[in-house]
Amino acid sequence: MTKYGINKFLYLGFILLGCVELYQKSIGDALIYLGIALAFDPFNPEQAWAERPGWQKLALVTHLSIVLGLVFIEILNAFVLK
Repeated sequence: MTKYGINKFLYLGFILLGCVELYQKSIGDALIYLGIALAFDPFNPEQAWAERPGWQKLALVTHLSIVLGLVFIEILNAFVLK
């Protein structure tokens, strides 16, 4: 296994867990799993942000946007809708 191979498996595992929780409509749990997945950079974590290809940046920024969207939904559910 390569040096960063385990990160890819952990990243995908947490993404899958997050998707399962979203399917079951458990937004809080999905938020946790998807947020933890960001800690395991599936690409080369030693590569500087400016040196990364555009598609990697797009993938990570999209993932972060989804997590922040789920945070917003949780805050909205906690304070506004209840």
